[in-house]
Amino acid sequence: MIEVSDRVVIIDCQVAGISGDMILGALLDLGADVNRVVNAIKTLEEFVKCKNIEVDVKDVIRRGFRAKKVDVKADDMPKMDGTEFIETIEDCAEKLQLTDRAKAFASDSIKTLLETEAKLHGEDISSVHLHEAGQIDTLAEIIGSAVALEDLGLFDSKIYSTPVAVGGGKFKFSHGTVSSPAPATLEILSFKGFPLVGGPVESELATPTGVSILVNLVDEVIRFYPPIRPLKIGYGAGTKDFKEMPNILRIVLSKPFNHSLLKDEVVVLETNLDDVTGEVVGHIVDKLLVEGARDVSIIPIFTKKNRPGQILKVIADKENVEHIARLLIEETGSLGVRMYPCERRILLRESIPLEIMIDGLKEEAKVKVSRDRKGEILQIKPEYDDVKRIAEKTSKPLREVIEIVKSKARNLFLKG
Repeated sequence: MIEVSDRVVIIDCQVAGISGDMILGALLDLGADVNRVVNAIKTLEEFVKCKNIEVDVKDVIRRGFRAKKVDVKADDMPKMDGTEFIETIEDCAEKLQLTDRAKAFASDSIKTLLETEAKLHGEDISSVHLHEAGQIDTLAEIIGSAVALEDLGLFDSKIYSTPVAVGGGKFKFSHGTVSSPAPATLEILSFKGFPLVGGPVESELATPTGVSILVNLVDEVIRFYPPIRPLKIGYGAGTKDFKEMPNILRIVLSKPFNHSLLKDEVVVLETNLDDVTGEVVGHIVDKLLVEGARDVSIIPIFTKKNRPGQILKVIADKENVEHIARLLIEETGSLGVRMYPCERRILLRESIPLEIMIDGLKEEAKVKVSRDRKGEILQIKPEYDDVKRIAEKTSKPLREVIEIVKSKARNLFLKG
């Protein structure tokens, strides 16, 4: 998929892990409107029938580093089941008139948490209770994060995350002593295929609420930062203060470094052929293109025992890889297919029809116009089939027809 966002967000949770209050603190430190977020959290009073919700936002020091800490308290918090949690989040988001993206994020985050708890305890969502997570904190962190993300305009950004640190050792909670990460945390990360790293301390670093928010927000997990120009950094503090490292979540707001070209990620598949006829090779090339391959090429080679052969190379989208690989094996008889991900820098392309007048004949020819991410036109190329048809119809040389079409396109798209 082509990435065109002008802003990139990196959630750096590879050292101190992640929790809901750390995410909210980092977003506030990044510049989200504190009054708007606090008022949104206090709106929960209307839906959970609790009294006196208090939100304390302050700067704290963690191993010498300043970070934003968020604490939420309430009186008479009632016990709620899963259905009530979902309704509370969705009704509050509706009351706050959040955007559809923010509403979906908040709803998905609480549902991820509840579905995981229900699975672990063999219950229905309607009857599950969140125990430690089931305080005002969970509701406040999800609603607060949705409002902060919307206020910062980050739902339209490309959001990366590092692998999440989960800590280690053992800790006690309502079900007894368990290993870190907590069962719900591990289940959420497993279900979403989200990478984790153990340590660096013997403590719980990643909470179920924190990872529920994380997995519903992140587009891609990376080990190293991509090329970026950092704009602002937000730091959110956890409750504990460890000796080994600062208990801080870092969120980096940035711009992509490569402004001029768009980024595209594809997969290259290839296999060696030395016993397939030309008819079969021609057939598979046509079939691969029909079945969704981006491009297909044939490279002549010499194989073992100096036999002539070909490398059949295919460019495909990630979601179509398994289908394309199976087609290659079935159609060629190959015993295996090599594949590797590939990142490309490309231009944004669109096909635009033009009316062309040649020797009194009005014809239509499509022109492929290619732009960079800023919208600047870098290439104009007529579609071959159209100019070939016009050349045959007018008895003019193909190169002359191409130049006529390109000239009109330049005058139309590049004027001024």
